[in-house]
Amino acid sequence: MGFEVCGPNEVMVVSGCCHSQSIFIPGGRVFVWPGIQKLQRLSLNTMTLTIESPNVYTQMGVAISVTGIAQVKIQGGNDKLLQAACELFLGKSEREIRKVAQETLEGHQRAIMGNMTVEEIYKDRKKFSKAVFEVASSDLVNMGIYVVSYTLKDIRDEELYLKSLGMARTAQVKRDARIGEAEAQKDSGIKEALAEEKRMQSRYANDIEIAKSQRDFELKKAAYDMEVQTKKAQADLAYNLQAAKTKQKIREENMQVTVIERSQQIQVQEQEITRRERELDAQVRKPAEAEKFRLEKLAEANRMRVIMEAEAEAESVKVKGEAEAYAIEARANAEAEQMAKKADAWKDYQDAAMIDMVLETLPKVAAEISAPLTNVKKVTMVSSGKGDVGALKLTNEVMGIMEKLPSVVENLTGIDIAKSMKTASRAK
Repeated sequence: MGFEVCGPNEVMVVSGCCHSQSIFIPGGRVFVWPGIQKLQRLSLNTMTLTIESPNVYTQMGVAISVTGIAQVKIQGGNDKLLQAACELFLGKSEREIRKVAQETLEGHQRAIMGNMTVEEIYKDRKKFSKAVFEVASSDLVNMGIYVVSYTLKDIRDEELYLKSLGMARTAQVKRDARIGEAEAQKDSGIKEALAEEKRMQSRYANDIEIAKSQRDFELKKAAYDMEVQTKKAQADLAYNLQAAKTKQKIREENMQVTVIERSQQIQVQEQEITRRERELDAQVRKPAEAEKFRLEKLAEANRMRVIMEAEAEAESVKVKGEAEAYAIEARANAEAEQMAKKADAWKDYQDAAMIDMVLETLPKVAAEISAPLTNVKKVTMVSSGKGDVGALKLTNEVMGIMEKLPSVVENLTGIDIAKSMKTASRAK
């Protein structure tokens, strides 16, 4: 099973199961069951037929040969005609269909030729073609064939009948032509003479009119020239007068323009002076006044700052002085009290107190002695090979200085430190 399709120049005929009668599909598609339904196709293309009818005797017994051209096709727009065509031509080739249509048209063409004379066929081809078309159409339409057109292409004969008709007609035409030519020449000569006479009359009349026109032209031209010269002279005088007036007016206008220009220059100069004064005020006076005002304000501010700093410094010095005086007084009182206490202690201890002061002072003395050594970056020691070497020698030097301090104290104060320390030890 499957769908079958055809173009607009073809018709499909489906018959068999599911259809009481055959269906016709001119250009379209249809579903066909293979085996139980049969599909046949019939072409709807236009067929061109050449209809030859040789040596057919016409109504007057003259034999002629005629060739016609016909365009035919199977009618696919009418169901009855399509059914009739399918009944007659379904399953046949296009060549067989062409043969049936051609034989039918040839028979009707012969019949029409027998009912007409040679002159009728030769002179009125349209009538002959119409007659063949109408008779053949009424017959072929019953077969489902539609005659699109029919045209008589050629007429000829073996006995030169058509040529004789042409010769007689040609002779008649030539005779008429000669007669007509002679009459035409006669009429032409007469008419030519009359035309020449009228031409000469027209020429003379035209020359007279030309002379009159020339005279009138010369007279009018002279009058026009005089008028033109007069108008020209007047125009020249008026032009000179107007030119003088215009020049005078131009001079007045120039003077007025000069006055206006000078007044505008004065205004421009005044405006420039005003602008310069404003520019001077803006660039010199105003900045100078502003700078003066700024400097005055700065001076005033500096003066106030100096006064305030002086007052603040004085106040600070005053407060600081009072604080230092109080501190000195307090320190003096403390030192006095301390000294009083030390005096009382010295009264009680005498030499012990002195020893105590000396002992407190010894570390300070040792520090002062060793202080220069702390600032030395490099120490070079030369040994003779006897005694201590290195840092021990340097320490022993410092200790040797310290051992000499009791004798120095005894020489300065009269107190023997070693003796006093032994006495203090026995007293305990």
